[in-house]
Formats: sequence, C-alpha cells, structure tokens
Amino acid sequence: MTTPVVIEVAVNGVTTKERNAHVPSTPDEIAADAIRCIDAGASIVHIHNPAMRLSTADAAAMYAEALRTMRRERPTAVLYPTMGGGATISERYDHHLPLAEEGLIDMGVIDPGSVNLSSSGPDGTAPTSDYVYANSPADIGYMMDVCRKHNIGPSFAIYEPGFLRMVLIYQQSGQLAPHSLTKFYFSGGAYFGRGTPTFSAPPIIEALDLYLAMLGDTPLPWGVAVLGGSILDTPIARRALERGGHLRVGLEDDASGPANVDQVARAVALCAEVGRPVATCAQARELLAL
Repeated sequence: MTTPVVIEVAVNGVTTKERNAHVPSTPDEIAADAIRCIDAGASIVHIHNPAMRLSTADAAAMYAEALRTMRRERPTAVLYPTMGGGATISERYDHHLPLAEEGLIDMGVIDPGSVNLSSSGPDGTAPTSDYVYANSPADIGYMMDVCRKHNIGPSFAIYEPGFLRMVLIYQQSGQLAPHSLTKFYFSGGAYFGRGTPTFSAPPIIEALDLYLAMLGDTPLPWGVAVLGGSILDTPIARRALERGGHLRVGLEDDASGPANVDQVARAVALCAEVGRPVATCAQARELLAL
C-alpha cells in the first residue's frame, strides 16, 4: 500500500506583510488561512506568533487564540507552534505546556542542534553577524522531555547532518519521544538576506541522498523543506515523494511565494503526478501514531 503524503504548511514564520501581503499575522488571519490550507490538502499546520519575545503566559495566550479556532473547525488537523525568545530553554519552550494541556497542539518543535543562521551579502561578501542559533544537548533533552511528558510529537528541523545524528542517538537509545516527524531543511538564497546561505545544504539530490543514507532503515517518518525558496521548484520534492517522504510548504519558508493555499494546491498536484495520495488529517495522525 502506498503511504499517503503528509503536507505541512508553515503559514507565516517571520515573514511580514511588508514582504508578502498574503501572509497571515493576526490570530484570526492565521486561523482562517490555516483552515483554507487544510481544506486544500494540508494535514499539519505550523504557526508563529507575530511577537516572538513574549512571556510564556502571553505567548501561550496569543497562540491559543488562533489554535482554538483551528481545533474547533478542523479538529483532526495536526497543529504546533514554534519556539520563542528568551535566555533559558524554559523561557523559549514552556508555552507548549498550557497549549498541550488544553489539547490545542499535537507536536512540539525541536531543533536538535546549533547553527550559524546567516548569509553572505548581496555582493558575496562574508557575513559578520555574531548570532548563533544555539540549542545545547541539555536544551534538546529538555524539549524532548516536554514532548514525552505531554504526549506531543517532536517535529525535528534538520539543518545539518549533526542534527540528524542527535535524533538517531535518541532513537537508538530508546529515548526518543514518540510521534515524531523528521524534516530535512535545505537552504535557498532568500531566507537571511539574499546572498549565499551559511547553513544547511543546497536543495540537490546528493544532499537528500546523504540524509537518507544516514537514516538507513530507521523507521522514522521524514519530509523535506527549503528555507528561502520553494521546495517545489527543486528536484528534491519529486525525489522525496518517490522515496516515501513528505512535504513542507508555506510562506515561512518561501517568503516571496504565492499564498499558502496556492502552495498547498501545487504540492497536491505534484503528489498526483508522482502517484501518491495526499494524507487526510486522520491519516496523518495515524502515520504519526498521534
């Protein structure tokens, strides 16, 4: 039996209306856009708050405003937020707790490693930023414990091979929280600035093959995304579908792209070309054992 394709849509991220008028930003806009995407074929929805550096309670309340509508109107959809700002991992992550307790989220984002998120200048000059996106092994353990204790699935963002190694260590040691989805993130040219990214691999077949060789026979659902472009404009999308993977689209990743619902529709069309059905929300939940 052919595995249905889970389509995730990341509806906003840090994309602003100044960058793209299609992006939803208020809770009402986020909920309405997510529902349109679910009806078009998405089964997982990932959302950001417009304001990242909120207290745990304020962040949870703002997320809940959109998520309650989504849960009421499309109760089987798989929903999850992003991480927040803060000096400690609890400040960055604990908004997941009240959202999970209320039954509003099904997954928790986990970025299992650290990386320089930057790019060269438009003229090719080297970056000089002092920012490092840091998630220590202790931080990763904290996030994994939250997912396990609250029965939400880890949504892993794999920026580098070392990130996948961390996931595999958890899997092989029996410490991986259940219900996970592992997504290989490739980098386009328009996520941080418009130069050459310093993170991840370009969206080429050889890069996907490396990750799949590392994954081997490990029974973890996986998908692909491009930060700073459309996964659907790369050879990765079709190859991933042919190899049994899933897809992530949306204005978080492709900030200059068309509306989220149009990106989902295009992903659905590609699945039909490859000959794989698109997962319903119920089938996505079954695949992730939620």
